[in-house]
Amino acid sequence: MQVDFYHLTATPLDRALPQIAEKVVASGGRLLIVASEPAQRDALDRLLWSYAPTSFLPHAQLGQADDTVQPVLIAPDVNAANRARNVALVDGVWRDDALDFDRAFHFFDDDRIREARLAWKALADREGVQRRYWKQNDAGRWEQAA
Repeated sequence: MQVDFYHLTATPLDRALPQIAEKVVASGGRLLIVASEPAQRDALDRLLWSYAPTSFLPHAQLGQADDTVQPVLIAPDVNAANRARNVALVDGVWRDDALDFDRAFHFFDDDRIREARLAWKALADREGVQRRYWKQNDAGRWEQAA
């Protein structure tokens, strides 16, 4: 199980998340996107339809279509109704249920850095969990820092 911590500094979630989602879907995988607030889920739903003029990323919110066939599913909790093996926690809140997936992407900003550090430390002793910390360099590119 791999957990990737993404510290959002220069690049906001609305630019980072579609890149991750595209890579997961292009590799044949499925992604569950978790955000507790309905307004954030609605914004993500709109974003994934419109983030780039030439892109198409099929997705739905939990319960709004046939969840089982969705390559990307947006949900309020860690409920992989689409049988995803990848989960993106996008509201800055770590959930231990993410450890049931093959890979977790934990996005957080400076407002949630304390919680992210606590999650990082808590996962240090978990058997079978590989942690990676991604930060942005001066050019805005992601680089692995730990």
